[in-house]
Amino acid sequence: MILGYVLSGLVTGAIFALMGSGLTLSYAATGVFNFAHGAVGFLSALLFYELNQAAGLPAWLSALVSAALFAPALGYVLHRTMFGGLAQAGETAQIVATIGLTIALPALGLLVVDLAGLPSADATSLPRGVGPHPALPFEVLGARLDTDQLITFGFSAVAAAGLWAFMRHSPYGLRMRAAVDRRRLATLRGIDADATSALAWMLGSGFAGLAGVLAVSVLGLDATAYTVLLFASATAAVFGRLRSIPWTFAAGLALGVVQNLVAGYTDFLEEVTGLRTAVPVILLFAGLVLLNRSRERVAGSAAEDAPPPDHLAGLPPWRRRMPWALALAALLAFTFLASEYYVGVAAQGLVLALIFCSFVVVTGIGGMVNLAQAAFASMAALTCGWAFSSGLPFFAAIVLGVLAAAAVGMLVALPALRLGGRVLTLATLAMALLADQVLFQVDAFSNGTIGWPVPALGLGFADTSDPRVRVVVLLVLIGAVALLVRNLERSASGRAILAVRSAPAAATTSGLSAPRTKIMLFALASAIAGLGGVLFAVSKGSITATDLPAFSGFVWLAVVVLQGVRRIGGAVLGGLIAVAVPELLATWGVSAHVGAILFGAGGVILAKHPDGVLTQLAGIRHRRRTPAEPVPAPPPVQVDGPLFRLEGVVAGYADTTVLRGVDLAVRPGEVVALLGANGAGKSTTCAVAAGDLAVTSGRILLDGEDVTAWPAHRRARAGILLAPEGRGVFPGLTVEENLRTWLPDPDPVYERLPQLAERRAVLAGALSGGEQQLLTLAPALVRPPRVLIADEPSLGLAPMMVRQVFDVFAELRSRGVALLLVEEKATEALAVADRVAFMRLGRVTWVGPRSEVDSERLTAAYLGVR
Repeated sequence: MILGYVLSGLVTGAIFALMGSGLTLSYAATGVFNFAHGAVGFLSALLFYELNQAAGLPAWLSALVSAALFAPALGYVLHRTMFGGLAQAGETAQIVATIGLTIALPALGLLVVDLAGLPSADATSLPRGVGPHPALPFEVLGARLDTDQLITFGFSAVAAAGLWAFMRHSPYGLRMRAAVDRRRLATLRGIDADATSALAWMLGSGFAGLAGVLAVSVLGLDATAYTVLLFASATAAVFGRLRSIPWTFAAGLALGVVQNLVAGYTDFLEEVTGLRTAVPVILLFAGLVLLNRSRERVAGSAAEDAPPPDHLAGLPPWRRRMPWALALAALLAFTFLASEYYVGVAAQGLVLALIFCSFVVVTGIGGMVNLAQAAFASMAALTCGWAFSSGLPFFAAIVLGVLAAAAVGMLVALPALRLGGRVLTLATLAMALLADQVLFQVDAFSNGTIGWPVPALGLGFADTSDPRVRVVVLLVLIGAVALLVRNLERSASGRAILAVRSAPAAATTSGLSAPRTKIMLFALASAIAGLGGVLFAVSKGSITATDLPAFSGFVWLAVVVLQGVRRIGGAVLGGLIAVAVPELLATWGVSAHVGAILFGAGGVILAKHPDGVLTQLAGIRHRRRTPAEPVPAPPPVQVDGPLFRLEGVVAGYADTTVLRGVDLAVRPGEVVALLGANGAGKSTTCAVAAGDLAVTSGRILLDGEDVTAWPAHRRARAGILLAPEGRGVFPGLTVEENLRTWLPDPDPVYERLPQLAERRAVLAGALSGGEQQLLTLAPALVRPPRVLIADEPSLGLAPMMVRQVFDVFAELRSRGVALLLVEEKATEALAVADRVAFMRLGRVTWVGPRSEVDSERLTAAYLGVR
């Protein structure tokens, strides 16, 4: 019997492994965790069903079109329209945009089915599998299986082996692995990171499509089931650390086996409802906590999640507040003039707005994405209903419910002390699903399917059974929360929160407690969500375990972020839109799928404007008030002169200007040494020259051609090679694979540098510092670039290795390469330099021949004296 559980578990695990491998591939190559991965699988399964049922195509041909053609094409389209822009957006925008796709893609497919009059596709549909229909049973070592299961496992194994061979033995796979290992360096080596990302999305979507088609006979055409499949597959991806496809595939197989064994041999768990089916969620949470401790910033990123510019900062306070005052007056007028039904709809939207305010606290202020807010709201409402039914006064029951939500929030905050970013997002969702599937299913707590009655809130002169009273009460509560958030931002605690979010290490060294700050944020946000959950129950008159499912928090976050998660106004607007749009569509007789599609379109907008609608509107108003400055025409290109030239280059990072009009030129067969103190702008000059950093103004010329707008990979292909500060190697690739990213045949390098030949199969990260630097420069000996930019090439090297490196520079100069050499050690640089340029505070202060450099000039360059 155990063999039967293992074999059938391997089949289920093969689906997890396929879906998880595609998820890992796309995340590792692009940095975007695709919550819509399951939706891609559903859409492919839907197409398979319609091609087979409506078009009459054979099952094998329907599967081929759906998984091998449609799914990769969909991945490419999504890359071009959304994912390409999301790669540079903050984590919150990435999460929300893909959540939007999770809702929009199935809706789009179902809408097309309805409009085209195709066979209906829903949870009651019973699609066939890819193999013979009905499936043919057979026995393997006494265990009963069928042909659909055999085909599922066989295709999964073949796809995994094919992906491994592609990644290990093809030039496309090598480029993709290089981009995964060090994306910035890959572009500097001429690899088009955008093209590799597109390929990764196509392959990842293909795997999702294949998993969806193979699973359709088991899951049917229920879009929610494919979203659940995504999170089960995410467990496998987490155990592969979101990087290793082989480990992800093995973990997926193991997960299927474990789930089957738990279902078959743990009868004692039947007393705890939902615990056996929650195995993937439990393992997901355990894997996140144990294997994925954040090594990066854990409360946002200053570089990726910086606050948007305040376009209204120059306006007087009354001008800033006037739109909201007018909106409040309009809402109150609507409340007392409109029909009771529509006022009730507005009250429902304000209930959601109150819950959405919790996202402003934990995500907008704290920079942490928490998907457990629906669980907090449900926890408070169920606790309140249970306490009131147990005889506690209603007000005391409300307080107890809010305190229960805050306590659970503090419990959920514990992973936040260890995790960060997307990993924390998955951890909070796992805890929400665990509460949904286990805690809220305990009859003593939720009162089964009946739930708990919750009375209206009495105010003496009226009660909240009147929707007009509910609107006023909710506006007062939202106003109180807005005042609380405003005071929090301006208080010492608020400054501590921003410090922990922006620079946790610096905040800790300043005496601020990051754990205390995070726990406080989670507790406060949970209490606000809990209060909203209680008001939800009051409005409805009762509460059950299914009224506020965990996946609601999934959608809620997306709604409020689309409007602007940093502002209470965004929460209010999001709550009203969340109820108004479905109501309007129903009134106009428009399919509900249209609302979901519009919501997904909001995700596309978010990819281009990640700070939300309110910030975008403020920016439009600001641009209308501020006349655009005329852009001066660039001077005519000078064809004669040096091979490589920087003219009046101004550049920097965010709002900080580093280069302030740099002029520099390098001729063929010449070494120009760029010297100066730390912070002078030397490395920034190298980054700008190679295309790794965009210029604000000025020009970069290569042999008279303006290459200022060229991306880094195009400049590299044109012959501009940067050996970056540190080591310009891919540590996760072998020596030979590193060489093949630039050379079609590495053998000439081995002839010149036999020490690299001896270590051709060793990972570059295991080489010594000198060997890594030689590996960085070795391809240039075989395929010399037109311009070589070396940033601190002797950093951390032994003297003997330094001599070897500078011998390489001398040889390249003799072969006509133009070299721009940035070096802290002036002695080595001056020994090979033809001309010298001194930098100070972002400007080139002196350029001249090596013979004119003396100790006085060196002192002026490094100490800033004249």
